Amino acid sequence: MPSPHGISPKIMKTFNMACLCLAFVLVCLALLSSCREAPEPQFDLIIRNGNVVDGSGELWFPADVAVKGDQIVKIGRLEQSELSAKQMIDARGLTVAPGFIDIHSHSDYTLLVDGTAQSKIRQGVTTEVLGEAPSAGPLKGKAKKDLSEYGLQADWKTLGEYFARLQKGGMSVNVASYVGATQIRSCVLGDESRAPTLAETEEMKQLAAEAMRDGAMGLSSSLIVPPDTYLDTRQLTDLASVVEPFGGIYSTHIRSEGGEIFDAIREAMTIGEQAQAPVDIIHLKIADKRLWGRMPEVITLIAEAQAKGLRMTANQYPYIAGQNNLNALIPPWAMEGGREQMLGRLTNPALRARMEKDVLNGVSGWFDHYLAMKGWDSCVVASVKSEKNKVHEGKSIDHLAKALSKKPTDVVFDLLKEEGGSVPAVYFLMSEDDVRTAMQTPWVSIGSDGTAVRPDGILGKGKPHPRWYGTFPRVLGKYVREEKVLALEEAVKKMTSLNAAKLGLEDRGLLKVGKKADITIFSAERVIDKATFENPHQYPEGIEYVIVNGALVIEKAQHLGAKPGRVLYGKGKK
Repeated sequence: MPSPHGISPKIMKTFNMACLCLAFVLVCLALLSSCREAPEPQFDLIIRNGNVVDGSGELWFPADVAVKGDQIVKIGRLEQSELSAKQMIDARGLTVAPGFIDIHSHSDYTLLVDGTAQSKIRQGVTTEVLGEAPSAGPLKGKAKKDLSEYGLQADWKTLGEYFARLQKGGMSVNVASYVGATQIRSCVLGDESRAPTLAETEEMKQLAAEAMRDGAMGLSSSLIVPPDTYLDTRQLTDLASVVEPFGGIYSTHIRSEGGEIFDAIREAMTIGEQAQAPVDIIHLKIADKRLWGRMPEVITLIAEAQAKGLRMTANQYPYIAGQNNLNALIPPWAMEGGREQMLGRLTNPALRARMEKDVLNGVSGWFDHYLAMKGWDSCVVASVKSEKNKVHEGKSIDHLAKALSKKPTDVVFDLLKEEGGSVPAVYFLMSEDDVRTAMQTPWVSIGSDGTAVRPDGILGKGKPHPRWYGTFPRVLGKYVREEKVLALEEAVKKMTSLNAAKLGLEDRGLLKVGKKADITIFSAERVIDKATFENPHQYPEGIEYVIVNGALVIEKAQHLGAKPGRVLYGKGKK
């Protein structure tokens, strides 16, 4: 019998079955579609709504930054359809900058102890440049390297083998290194103060070339205390001439930062001219109270050389105190033959009396820290090894002399004798006006002269210079925001592209498409150093995110434990 609609039951049944089948197929298709993998995100990381300071020195601009792998792939306002990434950072109200490049660092061995580089990465540093004078390699011939204070053994012979050891352990920051002139010399001559023979000079030059082929950025020298002072102008020129064809630079802690600073700068100029190599002066400063206010003369001297074609620049740290060693107060003749012979002389009353006389009156050609200080209250013990002397950490020599009822020179000599010849010390020698003058000079960049440490464990000992924890945030907080010595954009340039250009690091230092994704994100309103001379083991504030080779290392001011850092090789790498 037909249905009320005129359709036979058989047709109706067939129709209903078809509808059920269609519904089943649609459900299956929906299930299949839901089982498919979600589309791959377009980017690995997107930084949204940040204020970009790109490292060029140009004015900041609002933008998003997209990262794929280890590269920056897009900068600008991303459309809604482009907001697809594995990780997303909302940088609203924050400054997005290239990762800071620390062009002068001493983390050669602490990174082998702890590759997380806590005190550096938390400053926004993504690349450290090591190897001032006694670099980690080469380690051959007569060279010695006692790393017992770090619980390490130097099981490498070349700079390249050191790089491999470093990379194997992993690090949170990228690492580059110079080869140290003193290190090369020690391989051939040990601690002898004599001039090398022609054969020995050739051997030293071969070691320099080997290091450049291993990836060194250039040659470094430190010419303040023995055995560094044994390197004369000719030897340094010979070695600098070797690194220049490999694209290397000559980075130098000049021979004097006091009364003979102008002659010391001229020596660096001579080496650069004769070797035809670019020169970068390490931590440019006037470290002598008798010469305060003469930084403009220093800047003029270098600028005149630049005008004549010399490629000469400098770096600095933003403090009025430096760190050296109490043995910098030992006259050069008493350092002859190395540390053991110096210690022997410290037990001889007649030789101690001679040392005291030289310290108090000076010796021609020697940078005498005492005369530069104009008082023992400007020298502070930073750290010691023995438990007996721990109470002296953070105390000035003047304070200790009064507390121990000793002459200041006896305090120095006795501490050195008891501590095996080495006592790190902080010297207050600079003026704020000179620091600001250097900082406002366009070709003076920023470097910490510090070491990657942390507040706890073997790396948390003593009272090191606060620059180890605070250099870069101090520039941004004190000298940019509070004192307006620099504009934010200029300060970032001094920490990033200016250092990259000196070293020839073409893929870093700028926040540009195609560059490596080393990125520091900070609050320009809050960033500041917290480390002090009294309590240096304190992390800064305001560094919110740090990205190294595209990987997040610092997130909301917390270290994630990631170690994406790489060894960055110089142009001579084979």
